[in-house]
Amino acid sequence: MSFFDRLSNGWRISMNSFKVLKENKQLIIFPILSGLSLIMIIGSFVIITLAGARWDFANVSRPNSIENYAVILVFYIVNYFIVVYFNTALIHCTTLYFRGEEVTVRKGLDFSFSRIGAIFSWALFAGTIGTILKIVQDNLGSIGKIVIGLVGVAWSIATFFVVPVIAYENLGPIGAFKRSLQLMKEKWGESLSAGFSFGLIQFLGIIMIAIFVFLGALIHPIVGIVIGVLGISLLFAIISAAQSIFISAVYHNINGDPVEHYNQQFIDNLFAKK
Repeated sequence: MSFFDRLSNGWRISMNSFKVLKENKQLIIFPILSGLSLIMIIGSFVIITLAGARWDFANVSRPNSIENYAVILVFYIVNYFIVVYFNTALIHCTTLYFRGEEVTVRKGLDFSFSRIGAIFSWALFAGTIGTILKIVQDNLGSIGKIVIGLVGVAWSIATFFVVPVIAYENLGPIGAFKRSLQLMKEKWGESLSAGFSFGLIQFLGIIMIAIFVFLGALIHPIVGIVIGVLGISLLFAIISAAQSIFISAVYHNINGDPVEHYNQQFIDNLFAKK
């Protein structure tokens, strides 16, 4: 299969993901809730840090201090927990849709709560790895940044299937990592076309938002800012939801589960063996 054929298949898979989202608009609630939760968590950490420094930036902990890395560890754990919690809910709702069952936000959140132990274990594992990489980056300078950049790409690829694995397979964090990596090795092949497709859609969306921001700013700067914030937030929520739908569809296809309302031929083509 040629490179351009793979790009075409990736584009069609992406479009199928958006079609699923269009038929289940409530799924966009999960990335929105995740984003709002992260904003509140970041705000809380900022307030706690400044309060601990008596509201004086000069008293904030030194960048490479133990206290600073302890805060980073806690932040990473909370961050991973929130993201995976809501993504698990979205993945489960997508699974219900593929099975032809009723999809509700409540069912997704209830399922995530039932997997809260596995989600926290993964958050602890991923947060620890993230903190270690941060320490390495801070102490190796420019070389560290390059190394961590490469490791970050490898980590993203290796953990591609982690959320559905956590949701449906009784594995610990290390087992989930290995299982996700195994699935990727078996089916990824040489194609990254779906990633290009989502990236292209996001890029086009940003351009459209920029145009509306410019038009809004002509009316009043505040109008332009509001349009920009709302537009970017909505775009990222849509892309995030569509990507989770894509991951869910591919995961179930790999495991031989029936995936209704989704074009399995394109999934098979995307993950064709080398």
